[in-house]
Amino acid sequence: MNKPKHIDPLPYFSVRDHCLAIAGRTAIELDQSGSPFYVYSKQRIEQKLSTLRTAMPRNIRLHYAVKANPMADLITWLSPQCDGLDVASGGELQNTLALGIDGQDISFAGPGKSIDELTLAIKSGCNLNIESDTELTRVIELSQQLKQVARVALRINPDFELKSSGMQMAGGAKPFGVDSEKALPILQRMLAAKLDFRGIQIYAGSQNLSASAINQAMTQTFALGAALSQELGQTLASFNIGGGFGVPYFAGQEELDIEAVGRHLHDLMQDYQATFSETDIILELGRYIVADAGVYLCKITDKKVSRGETFLITNGGLHHNLAASGNFGQVIRKNYPVLIANKLATTAKDPVEEVTIVGPLCTPLDILAKHIRLPKADIGDYVAVFQTGAYGYSASPKDFLGHPAANEILL
Repeated sequence: MNKPKHIDPLPYFSVRDHCLAIAGRTAIELDQSGSPFYVYSKQRIEQKLSTLRTAMPRNIRLHYAVKANPMADLITWLSPQCDGLDVASGGELQNTLALGIDGQDISFAGPGKSIDELTLAIKSGCNLNIESDTELTRVIELSQQLKQVARVALRINPDFELKSSGMQMAGGAKPFGVDSEKALPILQRMLAAKLDFRGIQIYAGSQNLSASAINQAMTQTFALGAALSQELGQTLASFNIGGGFGVPYFAGQEELDIEAVGRHLHDLMQDYQATFSETDIILELGRYIVADAGVYLCKITDKKVSRGETFLITNGGLHHNLAASGNFGQVIRKNYPVLIANKLATTAKDPVEEVTIVGPLCTPLDILAKHIRLPKADIGDYVAVFQTGAYGYSASPKDFLGHPAANEILL
């Protein structure tokens, strides 16, 4: 059986009675409603956090980016294990506050914040990352109206990119943040307005598997942060250096060398110790923490052959997992790691077949895996899609074509 080399039910998960098991419970046991469902493994997330804490400099602060997976139970469980949370909308901020998380432990970034979002941010006491001169004007006016000093930082769009990134968030013309060459006057204006100035944020890109590319961008990030701090004549209370650590999704991709990134960050913090000795250096990660802790499971409801091609039709698809369908940023569609969840302990003698796995939606885009070799599957078997703990359910068009919702389980 051909499986992507980078994925295996072990050691992340286990196998019992030929079935994928998460926290000791098999896919069959977890299927309470018959609906497709996501399962997120606390154990795997704890492993990733431990890996990060071991590899990174001891005094670096680790923030979780809520947009990666905003499930309420996950946030409630995960937030005490991190040093802060990053949100990207008023809705995420409101939901996070409703979980009892202190506003001062939350940072809010994103272009085009509404007046209501800015008002909520100021009232909550969260760290508000300013993205434009216009946004700063609004925050100053709202702060005066509310008679509450806003906690602010400035998001910088640097003149460099994080090379090899799945998504470029900086360098060149971008809607995110203030161009670095225009940053100093806006920083000075923040100070003059007597806001609670916290520092700067530089987020260059995401989904990066190249340690050398990340290290190069971090070198430039520290240099830019130090230069702005010196020009401003002001110690930064916080310096969010972004993250962008990627995870492998496809055959042939290799894990990020997290130890190499950690060593480089340690050296940078030593080099810039005088400049940032009183600064909280923040590493902002989402995908890296939760992606491979998540599995999406759905059930095969039909099996058919069309002109020589075998199709497995399931009750789940792109409406629950847009990324796995290839419609969330892929230029050329590739298969996520996929297995038949209740037929894992196969042998060389067990039959395999090449299949295309599709969902129930009336669109040719609804593909979970194409031309993949798997153990021979039957109606009632379970399809497991791995690496789906980040940008899965919340990033998908749940209401498209009116099919039932998926469940989410944290174990």
